[in-house]
Amino acid sequence: MDSLLNGTWENTTLNVSPPSHSSFNGLNLLMELKMLFVPLYAMLVLVACCGNLFLLFLIGLNKKLHSTTNFLIGNLALADLVMCLFCVPLTVFYAFDERGWVFGHIMCRFVTLMQTATVFAAVLSLTAIAVDRYIVVAYPIRRRVGRHFCTGLVLSIWLCALVMSIPATLHTVYLDLSAAGHQMAVCEEFWQGQELGRLIYSCFFLLLSYFVPLAAVSISYCAISCHLQHRATQGLIAAIPSNQEKWGRKRRKTFRLLLISVLCFAFSWLPLQVVNLIRDLDTDFVILSKSHVNVIQISCHLLAMSSACFNPFIYASLHDKFLSYLCRNMFHRPRQSQAQSSSTTSSRFPRQHTGSTVAGIPMAASKTIQDEI
Repeated sequence: MDSLLNGTWENTTLNVSPPSHSSFNGLNLLMELKMLFVPLYAMLVLVACCGNLFLLFLIGLNKKLHSTTNFLIGNLALADLVMCLFCVPLTVFYAFDERGWVFGHIMCRFVTLMQTATVFAAVLSLTAIAVDRYIVVAYPIRRRVGRHFCTGLVLSIWLCALVMSIPATLHTVYLDLSAAGHQMAVCEEFWQGQELGRLIYSCFFLLLSYFVPLAAVSISYCAISCHLQHRATQGLIAAIPSNQEKWGRKRRKTFRLLLISVLCFAFSWLPLQVVNLIRDLDTDFVILSKSHVNVIQISCHLLAMSSACFNPFIYASLHDKFLSYLCRNMFHRPRQSQAQSSSTTSSRFPRQHTGSTVAGIPMAASKTIQDEI
């Protein structure tokens, strides 16, 4: 769990001793800002839960949205939802309650496991989404994978996330400070005598939860933009000149949304990753003083958790099918069935023999890209 209560407990011994008055300076300052942070966290949880729940229901209720990309988007929404429901409220309660951690030692380790696992699951889902989007654009007429593969991929993401969360969970300790004269308890990571192991895991966490996903997403989306730009010049949709302008608008919209998703991920998680790294290296609180480390870290934590709010809106806007189903289900009434003539009946089926196969491939690929993007 992110150490939001008091950074001075991170590197203390497990032998409880009365802490100095300066150890609680940062906690006192944090309590003074409680009326600012609590409403912000409440708004964050409300918006994130509503957005991610809606996205999950939309994907689950519409079979036409059951594709690899949408399953991964749904998995990202699930990870953000679990974090907002089970991790963020307890963490905020821990940070702003003078009694510290009041949920017991079992929940202490469970919340640590789930919070770390949901972070890994979210970033792995973001990486998988970026790779899948590239495959859709680079190989538009390639046969898509089935539901069993999507299920296995999602389960693999969560399994990897849980495995990578085990070290932090094993080193999380619930410590009652009543023996030291303080009516409070802490739930923190203690790596006493294993400073090298803690530093290795911190670098491992930083690498796999930030730099690797950021590099993968950036490279993949740059490749997507290049493919989309070359696709128009290579005559993929040149058979119908009227589609050129439509394709250009879609390409620019896709590029903007991809750029926004990369920037939002980078800037929302960077401050917290930097602060965590500084705290692991600066055990004497020279760079981040004890009186300000709590406020700095909870501010960075709030910014990082805000990614759960804008992720569903970014990826729903990226996929036109989400918007079309939203408009049709919420604003349009179902139409009554009408008698269909032979001409309208024939339009429901693809025309398989109206042109040469070679001429039909570019148009099919164009339609596939437009549908998937």
